[in-house]
Amino acid sequence: MREERIADYSDYRASLELNRDRNDGSLSPFTFICVVLILTLMGAITLYSASYPEAIMNGLPHWYYIARQGMFAVLGLIVAVIIVIIPEKWIRLSSYPLLVISLSSLLLTLFSPYGVTVLGARRWLDLPLLPQFQPSEIVKISVIIFLSHFFSEPKYRKYLGWYFVIPILIVLLFAALILLQKAYTTTILFLLTALVLFLAGGYKLRYIITFCAFLIVPALCFLFSESYRVKRIASFIFPDLDPSGLNWQINMSLAAIREGGIFGKGLGNGYYKLGSLPEVQNDFIFSSFAEECGLVGVFIMLILFGLFALLGIRASQRERIRNPFYSNLALGITAMIVFQVMINVAVVTGLLPPTGIPLPFFSQGGTNLFVVIAECGLLYKVIRHSVRSRNG
Repeated sequence: MREERIADYSDYRASLELNRDRNDGSLSPFTFICVVLILTLMGAITLYSASYPEAIMNGLPHWYYIARQGMFAVLGLIVAVIIVIIPEKWIRLSSYPLLVISLSSLLLTLFSPYGVTVLGARRWLDLPLLPQFQPSEIVKISVIIFLSHFFSEPKYRKYLGWYFVIPILIVLLFAALILLQKAYTTTILFLLTALVLFLAGGYKLRYIITFCAFLIVPALCFLFSESYRVKRIASFIFPDLDPSGLNWQINMSLAAIREGGIFGKGLGNGYYKLGSLPEVQNDFIFSSFAEECGLVGVFIMLILFGLFALLGIRASQRERIRNPFYSNLALGITAMIVFQVMINVAVVTGLLPPTGIPLPFFSQGGTNLFVVIAECGLLYKVIRHSVRSRNG
């Protein structure tokens, strides 16, 4: 009798857990769409508020930057819809063509007249009939798809040593080309995301640590090869060393964040965007947002990014056994966007040395927004698949 009651109770608990998973899971795709839409809308409003003074000072229409951003958002949405519709095998088959396109774009940027240099960095490609874009952003999603496909194919394991060498060589090749464009933070972000996928793909942590140890000396040589990099590190370690020079951006950023207080000054009422914060519509847009929306706005933003990360990681975990390709995709995309948010916020709050990296959904940068929205299409596809598979 006691055994029957235990069995009935176990069946009841299992039924409750199944229903809870189904009800909770069915909300995941809708929740994800809501999170992405809210972040995109918040980003558009913040970008307009931060950029219209800059546009007017440059003799441009006040809506110039937001209109350009909107064009890339629409293109990204079109690609995201296509990604959601097409079969999984087409995404897998696209991994190698995307690598070739990314490699060609990087080489054209560095070694052809179509490459555009801005402030000493050759990061943009201006091809006929296409809007100017950054190939390094395209590389991010291309390598995520490639590594996700590579690590999900059991047949590659029969190649033993080559199985481990091929993806490492490909990642190092792209990292070196991005580095030549003087996109240093993008290189770090790219390598961090690749590291996450390597660990998910079965690489032993001790092997990766050993490999990274061999890169320490070249990395230090590269770091100290330019005087301005040394000055940035020194000013970060000793903030009072040059408060009106190298540390001026960070000091202004922190002042803007403090000025926002709890509830902020209100949208459009920020002061520091009027010239105190350079490139406020790009790398330091978080500071402008904090000044106008305050601690409450920052808390809401971080909660939304936290939900984004939670949904991506849960989808990756659900697909780990059923579909390793989708699992790797979700993990790589989530890591890429979350790392980018963490680095941007750490820089503008003085926790990392000054460096340029956009805040996803918020910063001006059409290529970045295009890629982020396309990645959201991929992530939505994985979340929807994980829910459908779980609900049977």
